[in-house]
Amino acid sequence: MDIDRARTFLEIVHCGSFLRAADRLHVTQTTVSARIRTLEEELGRQLFVRNRNGAQLTPAGREFERFAQSFVQVWERARHQLALPAGRTGAVALGGELSLWNPLLLDWLVYMRKARPQIAVHAHVGVPDQLLEQLRTGVLDIAVLYAPKLLPGFRVELLQEEQLVLVRTPAAGGEAASGLDYVYVDWGPLFAVQHGAGSPAFGEPGVLVGLGPLGLSYILRAGGMGYFRKGAVTPHVEAGELELVEGAPEFTYPAYAVYAEAGENRPEMQDALAGLKRAVG
Repeated sequence: MDIDRARTFLEIVHCGSFLRAADRLHVTQTTVSARIRTLEEELGRQLFVRNRNGAQLTPAGREFERFAQSFVQVWERARHQLALPAGRTGAVALGGELSLWNPLLLDWLVYMRKARPQIAVHAHVGVPDQLLEQLRTGVLDIAVLYAPKLLPGFRVELLQEEQLVLVRTPAAGGEAASGLDYVYVDWGPLFAVQHGAGSPAFGEPGVLVGLGPLGLSYILRAGGMGYFRKGAVTPHVEAGELELVEGAPEFTYPAYAVYAEAGENRPEMQDALAGLKRAVG
């Protein structure tokens, strides 16, 4: 089976439309249609039903999806394997959300360098949708995410349940909390619900940010308070740069490893997953 046909099939599944798949693949809609028509002829089955709302999988298409997924992943692994540097026996590509890279992914990289130096490592940092797309297309072997979407053929494994804690700069400690002091970090919809129901009322926050590390860097330089991952703020608390706000509610912020079921028995995958568990242990 042609790799471009498999990628095109999966892109339509992901987008729900031949036209949107063509835009994402940077080809014409005619090319997309021709690839799927050829694929259906090879398989002897219709894979999609097209209507004005887009394209829906037929029962045969749903059955074929997992095989197309495996084919693309095997192709990507082959490319990585053939590009191995001298002295390396395998390769693992791992990506993590921006808010999870420090210290989790950093600790993992250090562990792999010390404990499994024979494995070549490709590390990526990105936003959830981008990482899931790279995982789905085989560019990544593992994605570390806060709230992953369930994908057919992929396993989701809880790595840790870290806490989001309220911290402030010491200079703000003697003053009453206000919206101008408080930096609201968007930790996702679950945090938004819990935060609205259970946190102290700060009024309208003076600053809203969509990235934890950015918010943390901001209050370290400008002063203020906000919710951040406990593992990220602990060094700053120990150094006296920040202090925990006593009595403030804490919120759970889990981290999950997502990976293809078809590749979980590869030795380098087992080593990488073991390294992640060591990093959070």
